[in-house]
Amino acid sequence: MKKIVLFFIFITFAQLSFSQGFGTAPPPNKYKASKVVDPVYGITMYEKLNLKTGGDSVRNDRKGYAAQEWVQDIYESGKVLHRGYYEDGQLKIYKNFYENGNVERSFKVVDFKRSNMQMFYPTGKLKSEITYYEGNPQIWVDYYANGQIEYSEENTKDMTSLISRKSYAEDGKPQEIFECTDPKKKKYTKKEYYENGKIKAEGPMRFSASTIDYQKDGMWNVYDESGKVTKEKWVRGEEIKDK
Repeated sequence: MKKIVLFFIFITFAQLSFSQGFGTAPPPNKYKASKVVDPVYGITMYEKLNLKTGGDSVRNDRKGYAAQEWVQDIYESGKVLHRGYYEDGQLKIYKNFYENGNVERSFKVVDFKRSNMQMFYPTGKLKSEITYYEGNPQIWVDYYANGQIEYSEENTKDMTSLISRKSYAEDGKPQEIFECTDPKKKKYTKKEYYENGKIKAEGPMRFSASTIDYQKDGMWNVYDESGKVTKEKWVRGEEIKDK
């Protein structure tokens, strides 16, 4: 008898817990996959509701009030499109899904200042990962469909300086490597590569506040495809030719 009573208490608790989550949610909105999934950028319709990534819009429920707690949207097929937790109409945690069931993107808050976004290919492989600091994309990494890194960028937390920027070919060979060597003076080094991965050019760079751009500044080594090097002298973005 005691076991039966405990069983019914458990069932009642489970039902109450569910009703506080998805159980009380309104019927989900239905969407056509071709209308909401961009072949390049994926499912972006919810980004305007994410304050942490720059969104400034609010989602309302069917009664016109700001959406609260868990909300779920589905495809016309009945498959889950979006599942997110809302506070005052704005997203705090969410996942979007392709119609095949794989996650399209996943967003979560790490702490008071940092949040993380992961985006995926329809196959389920990681496509991009972004770490936001106070709403700005401080660290960004893109991947090819084969898993190789395509592009990476890291900035200082206040977004005033670039720490590094790197790009790679699909086979993993470097294309361009740009890294900070002196944060205070905003000095950098840059390396460019041929398609075969051999070094093409390398030298120092500096950030110009007047042009808001990076300029060659110092001695550069330029290589032909056989590896023969030629020296170039640059000053504030202008090449100085020997007389």
